[in-house]
Amino acid sequence: MRRIFIAGGSGACTRQTSMAPMVGWGQVLHLFTQGVEVVNAARAGASSRSFYERGRLAWILENIAPGDLLLISFGHNDMRAEDGRFTAPFTDFQFYMRKYTDGARARGAHPVLVPGVERRVFDAHENMRRSLGVYPQAIRELSRTISVPLIDLHDFTSTWWEQLGSEESKKVFLYLRPGENPNYPDGVEDNSHLRPHGALECARFVARGMYAQGLLLPEYFRNLDALVPEHEVAWLPDDVFEHLTKSRVSEVAQ
Repeated sequence: MRRIFIAGGSGACTRQTSMAPMVGWGQVLHLFTQGVEVVNAARAGASSRSFYERGRLAWILENIAPGDLLLISFGHNDMRAEDGRFTAPFTDFQFYMRKYTDGARARGAHPVLVPGVERRVFDAHENMRRSLGVYPQAIRELSRTISVPLIDLHDFTSTWWEQLGSEESKKVFLYLRPGENPNYPDGVEDNSHLRPHGALECARFVARGMYAQGLLLPEYFRNLDALVPEHEVAWLPDDVFEHLTKSRVSEVAQ
């Protein structure tokens, strides 16, 4: 069976039940595909450097096969200058990203670059800021330089949040009032992570990008224009999540 591997950070990763309704777009990508296995190896907190240094890329490359896809989505945590995850946009970041693209190609698989979801950051005048700086541009430049397909999720989400505006955009992010959800009894205001509607539309955009660029045959896709009910979103049971994260393989294969 053809497979789609995902390497990335928290915007794409699969979440456990105790973190619902937080959802990563990779967690729901399978709702827009069929006859293909989605191997969501994305991990919360990962940068292109840390994902590589912890052996997660190595695991993907050990398991990926000719004809598979590798979706690569980093940038959020590469910005963190205060710890060892940092990479400079047009030097280290592109250097590490090439390890993913070159590794996939060396195994006959097809890399795809996916600049990540923009954060929800508005100024006092309701203007949306581009909080990821030049990291998306560094990915776009790399795509052109080495001729790797690009699905520009960053551009899509930036435009979407801007259209929604400061208040409406809260509905797709993890904004909850105190007492609204038992997982967040004190409420939460999270401008980085998505709720089901936001994640579903981001996954739909990624699937449409793969379809439009012919990265998989048309019969591998479904629901590209259909409503996907939020009740179809599933989270990993906490005991399963804990068991998986204790093994090296499961650290990347969720």
